Amino acid sequence: MSAKLTTPRGTSDVLPEQAALRRRIEDTARELLEHAGYARIETPTFEATELFARGVGEATDIVEKEMYSFDDGSGRSLTLRPEGTAPVCRAYVEHGMHKLPSPVKLYYFESFFRAERPQAGRYRQFWQVGAEVLGSDEPAVDAELIVLLHSLLAQLGVSGLRLRLSSLGSPATRAGYRDELAEYLRANEALLSETVRRRIELNPLRAFDSDDPSTREVMAAAPRLLDRLAPEDAAHFAEVRALLDAAQVSYEIDATLVRGLDYYTRTLFEFTSDALGAQSGVAGGGRYDGLVELLGGPPTPGMGWAAGVERIIMAAGAQPEPLPPPDLYIAHTGAAADALRTAIEAWNSGLSAEIELAGRSPNSQLKHAERLGARFVVLLEPGSAKLRDRAGGHEHVLSREQIVKQVRQELAP
Repeated sequence: MSAKLTTPRGTSDVLPEQAALRRRIEDTARELLEHAGYARIETPTFEATELFARGVGEATDIVEKEMYSFDDGSGRSLTLRPEGTAPVCRAYVEHGMHKLPSPVKLYYFESFFRAERPQAGRYRQFWQVGAEVLGSDEPAVDAELIVLLHSLLAQLGVSGLRLRLSSLGSPATRAGYRDELAEYLRANEALLSETVRRRIELNPLRAFDSDDPSTREVMAAAPRLLDRLAPEDAAHFAEVRALLDAAQVSYEIDATLVRGLDYYTRTLFEFTSDALGAQSGVAGGGRYDGLVELLGGPPTPGMGWAAGVERIIMAAGAQPEPLPPPDLYIAHTGAAADALRTAIEAWNSGLSAEIELAGRSPNSQLKHAERLGARFVVLLEPGSAKLRDRAGGHEHVLSREQIVKQVRQELAP
């Protein structure tokens, strides 16, 4: 007997009763974002590895150790997408979307892949809903995206919601701060974790992400980028905060907030949920004003966010939903062709209907209809049809051609 096969570690099947939760997230996001003028975009599951090495940053955890990359057989390296912003910006450049009315507002609902340590609500294949705005550096863009994400998470019932907000400034300010922070880290190198020491020259800001107790103690006294913003960056951040205040979205300023992706500039934010414990992140994003140009496009400011679908489900405490019962169950004895024709008529008229497919006896078919919770069940026999309303308890004897019309009439308000 062969060994039982299971899903790879860090992945998870989505069963029918769980799919309804995901569909609700997708439907809620689609309605909210499309009402705000966002259009859906879908990018390929795999991209050129160079896209992420250049756009996300070679010194990031994602590029260094979390990507699933492979040779496509012709010497070209491809990677299963680990995040959504770089692919969207690649598509923006490739398809000349800078010629569209600005700003271009896009959203996606797709799966992503990272070879990181699996945790509750964090898988190596995971789903995200995300939104991106390309072509405007106005603070109103930042505020709109944050407000929309806040509304989405609230509508989906995420509890204990908190918004952490900061700014990384412009690339020039950030470069000067990186040098200052690197010097501070070198002066305290003996107290830092090995990972942070290795990153001092490549990405010193990631030291703020460390869980190492000694490193965290060092970082508590580290200089803060938020205190060194250029006047125009400080004014941008102040306007974002003023707009969030006007929208009555509460937030906490967190000068230690950083991102594991190199492309972020200026506004940076993260939503957390108290319902998730230590690993509390649900969604986050920020501004990336230089990414499109880095990928070969024209200078184009950008801003966006991504929210983890599995994390949303956990933070909302959502439970699997049973499948909806059919409006009509079509039982039959020797009338399979009539049953199929009736089902087609029902489907075309907007009813949900199921046909007997297991060869059960008439009594077993009626019991199966009851298990499914079907409102109506019709028993088709050669030359006759009996329609039973399981809710009302009454029964009609009618022709096959009258079945769908009768069911629709009974279901009408």
